[in-house]
Amino acid sequence: MFRRFLSLVLLVGVVSGCYAAPSPQTTQGEVVDQSALTVVQPTKEKETVEKPTALSPTQSPPATTVPATPTASATATSIPQSLGPDEFPANVSPLTGLPVANSANLDLSPALVSITNFPPSARPQAGLSYSPYVFEMYIGEGMTRFLAVFYGDYPQKGENNGIALADDRIGPVRSGRLPYESLRKLYNGFLVMSSASSVVLPSLGGYTNVFGSDDGDINSNLIAATRLEEIASKNPARLDDNALSGQRFDEAAPEGGQLGKMIWIPYSFLNQVIWRYDPTSGAYHRYQDNADGKTFIQATDRLNKQPLTYENVVILFADHNAKRETLIDIDLMYITRKPALLFRDGKVYPIFWTTSNAEYEKQTGQVRPIRFVDAEGNPFPLKPGQTWVQIVQDYTRYNETIDSEVYFDLKNKVEPGSGNWAIHFFATVPER
Repeated sequence: MFRRFLSLVLLVGVVSGCYAAPSPQTTQGEVVDQSALTVVQPTKEKETVEKPTALSPTQSPPATTVPATPTASATATSIPQSLGPDEFPANVSPLTGLPVANSANLDLSPALVSITNFPPSARPQAGLSYSPYVFEMYIGEGMTRFLAVFYGDYPQKGENNGIALADDRIGPVRSGRLPYESLRKLYNGFLVMSSASSVVLPSLGGYTNVFGSDDGDINSNLIAATRLEEIASKNPARLDDNALSGQRFDEAAPEGGQLGKMIWIPYSFLNQVIWRYDPTSGAYHRYQDNADGKTFIQATDRLNKQPLTYENVVILFADHNAKRETLIDIDLMYITRKPALLFRDGKVYPIFWTTSNAEYEKQTGQVRPIRFVDAEGNPFPLKPGQTWVQIVQDYTRYNETIDSEVYFDLKNKVEPGSGNWAIHFFATVPER
């Protein structure tokens, strides 16, 4: 009933249906508990080149009242201010630009865990603050789901960066989705999910299924971080030195950019996300409405009880293909160039993302993670730390709006120079 209600709200006008253009492969990490491996032949790179929409004039970001919180990643000390895209110190993660506690873990394949966002009783989720990358994608009926990458450092029972954890279980884990396979390949990892539909499962490879302990509780499906490390350590296909390279990190904010202190993304009226920049912590804090369209709650991590904070928030524009309302694939492989918006340090930068074949791919036959570049194709720096990627459709309209938590004000009002950005998500519908 809740799903149908979300879908109904989505169809009666919540979605902003307007467009404005923002302007032989092999895989690693295939040995896991269960496998349904699919050999995918390489395809020609897509010659897709688009320009992002111009943004508003720059203003200085004001301070906010959001409290600062420690990040889960190790503190960056005694490392260069600028790192990557090809070479990283032996103890530094190429996904965060930060050192890890156990550098041996950098040789292990990443675990990509399917984590639910609905029903709201699943919140707060467990373990997200320990994930270098989280991808949030639309799965239909007004809902989104997370695919969280765990690599390098894992949450552990006991002391974690000054915070004691009584539990290390991550989740709630939910079913697989079509876009997961592309992300698994790009990040040279393995999937962790609670199975998948008969239509989706044949498309997924290198996966482990885990199931809940209580048939009556949809949120009881959790996996211990120690189990993730165990699966990764048993994988005979270890990562080579550059398998996850390609991204540049720089502590200093790039020149240019426009004010970017708030991001509003309405996946549906009952699924609205707000990110607010906190200059004290230098990170964005996540808020989400409580499936009522009006009560925004700060997202926290169930494990450490801390707010979710990410140094980088990326709006990634990509082609969506809806086979039916809840069967949506996203085109992520072999993309020459597509637009993206990078929010870091209280600013927003119009950039591009790519998964095209570079020298590494041509020499090894492997693929690497999504890379972010400028208009000339040069690596564009993320801030060292964690990255949350909000995937939206190509040609999604965006503009500056007022600072509010009222849906129709955020949707309809325009305020250039405010630094408050509305990303007008629209649902992909199946072709008739």
